[in-house]
Amino acid sequence: MDAFYASVEQRDDPTLRGKPVAVGGQPTRRGVVAAASYEARDFGVHSAMSMARAVRLCPSLVIVPPDFARYKAVSTAVFGIFREVTPLVEPLSLDEAYLDVTENAWHEPIATRVAEHLKERIRAETRLTASAGVAPNKFLAKIASGWKKPDGLTVISPGRVEPFLQQLSVDALWGVGPVTARKLRARGIERLVDVRAADPDVLREAVGSLADWLRQLAHGVDERPVTPNREAKSSGSENTYPKDLADTSTIREEISNMAADAALWLARKQFLARTVTIKVRYGDFTTITRSHSAPPTREEAALVDRAVRLLDKTEAGRRPVRLLGVSVHNFCTPADLTSLDRLPFDGQVLGSE
Repeated sequence: MDAFYASVEQRDDPTLRGKPVAVGGQPTRRGVVAAASYEARDFGVHSAMSMARAVRLCPSLVIVPPDFARYKAVSTAVFGIFREVTPLVEPLSLDEAYLDVTENAWHEPIATRVAEHLKERIRAETRLTASAGVAPNKFLAKIASGWKKPDGLTVISPGRVEPFLQQLSVDALWGVGPVTARKLRARGIERLVDVRAADPDVLREAVGSLADWLRQLAHGVDERPVTPNREAKSSGSENTYPKDLADTSTIREEISNMAADAALWLARKQFLARTVTIKVRYGDFTTITRSHSAPPTREEAALVDRAVRLLDKTEAGRRPVRLLGVSVHNFCTPADLTSLDRLPFDGQVLGSE
């Protein structure tokens, strides 16, 4: 979907149309941009940017608080359209998915026509636009979907794969963020096709275990299937505070509430979690995580206790805290439990900074 949250807001409030809009928190409360309209993007505003910086870039920016229930309702409608066409729908987020349309409900042999019909259905039923990429595999389709936004349709037929790859910089590779891209460029690897000719040792030095995977992508090879109904691997929440927290009891209360929310989510999903992780960002932006694994549970008291114990392994309270988060991982169901899961377990604590 195109600028999804912002587009929903502009659709539902005509006074926002044509204006630079950012969905997110207020700049005075350390808000972050969750989505930016294309009018805002013309000023350099983008998602994950601090709202304070967004306002500096675009003084006329209209800030709208997020309404996730409304976005979820639109997402459900869009995914309903997808699943009418093919059961092979792999969600990436509320507004993005892979679809395998090799076989489809319209018996349409040309994937481009399937994409055109889907875009028309989405526009007719939601009054929103979507961009699509049509390609032989997930890697290429993902890149193509963002090639001509908004309301774009980019097709990479098998015969066009190599010319398309020749156009791409190393940033296009899955798993290559700004830091990794800088490492690659420092070694003379500027374009995606440069990865093919790179010395294996040099490439591994730059990206580690990603080297073989990136070399495959540089040849346009991606054999991952579209996997519907991907299981959740983690769940949690985090909060950035308007003022740094310095009171230990307040910090503990915040962590306890987040752990309790995680327990509620586990109960709704009928999951148990083996691992609890907390995230702490200090006032100087140093960010650490602490994790603890133990026999699986969804008991609120146990999860809260573990999260608070992890907090004791940080400097929260002794150092001002800007952000806190709690998440749960390594899920199973009660039916998955074995006798091993019920044995006494000392657990382990892992940390990163």
